[in-house]
Amino acid sequence: MSLKKFFYSFFKSYFHKKTYMQGLSHLLNIREKYNHISNLQDVDYKIFSQNGEDGIIDYLLNKIKVDKPKFVEVGVGDYLESNTRFVFERTSASGLIIDCMEGLEAQVKKNMKLWKGELFIHEEMIRSTSLNKILAKYNFSKNTDLFSLDIDGLDYWVVKNLPNNFSKIAILEYNAIFGDELEVSVPEIEMFDRKKYHHSYLCYGSSLKALINLMKNKNFYFIGTNLMRNNAFFISNDFPKDKYFPNLRTYDLRYYTNSNVSESRDTQGKLNYLKGNDKLKSILDCEVVDVSGISYNQNKLRYFIEKLN
Repeated sequence: MSLKKFFYSFFKSYFHKKTYMQGLSHLLNIREKYNHISNLQDVDYKIFSQNGEDGIIDYLLNKIKVDKPKFVEVGVGDYLESNTRFVFERTSASGLIIDCMEGLEAQVKKNMKLWKGELFIHEEMIRSTSLNKILAKYNFSKNTDLFSLDIDGLDYWVVKNLPNNFSKIAILEYNAIFGDELEVSVPEIEMFDRKKYHHSYLCYGSSLKALINLMKNKNFYFIGTNLMRNNAFFISNDFPKDKYFPNLRTYDLRYYTNSNVSESRDTQGKLNYLKGNDKLKSILDCEVVDVSGISYNQNKLRYFIEKLN
């Protein structure tokens, strides 16, 4: 091993351990306050998750009394930043992770000590109807405690094809730019790619309201979002809110769609950091689907916004 690789490996291991221990210490200290939490975002805390999902996940698992969760996470990249990594390392859990990254298993093995638990790794581009078959292949169709989906595209259509009660806890990405009133999703396009659908990268996924109503039909209730306002959390009705989360409040959907994230691109693919209404204006001519009725209607986003006014 070269000196450069040695130091890289050493510092990578050091910072991983430091991040893990600091995160664990924080969670153990805050758990005594879990019975008094009134806003889910109060437990938002990042360890290995992309944003603050680690803290919220610990809170939810603790409240429904799941110590060693069986989990599924779709859209993990190389697993360095993911919603289930801390859970896997902390509890020696059994999990299935799925991503379309080329050489996924090799990439994950570089970042994880797989002996710590039972981790199944599946490399595939998820289509709207393909997930159930994958779950069945690895025996994750039933008794899942934690489910996370973040594929920047067909999230609504993937969830639509899942069975009722597919998990105890579900984390679903939504697009806050669509606002609090619309029930819309990008069209069910095979191999959807947000980078190709619109140069801004801003037209993807579905609105929060669309996911909430879809999840009601799947026997879940909405319980809140992370501070970044891009991931929504749902609980199976098998764990009634008045029993398991009596102090937790939810707010008007406008609160959860008021996002300041600025990740837009110009026509050259460079970040241009659009803000406020400029984000919405940039994608008004994108085609989306109104999923509020029985028959889905596809039209430009501006059409559905004008109907609201």
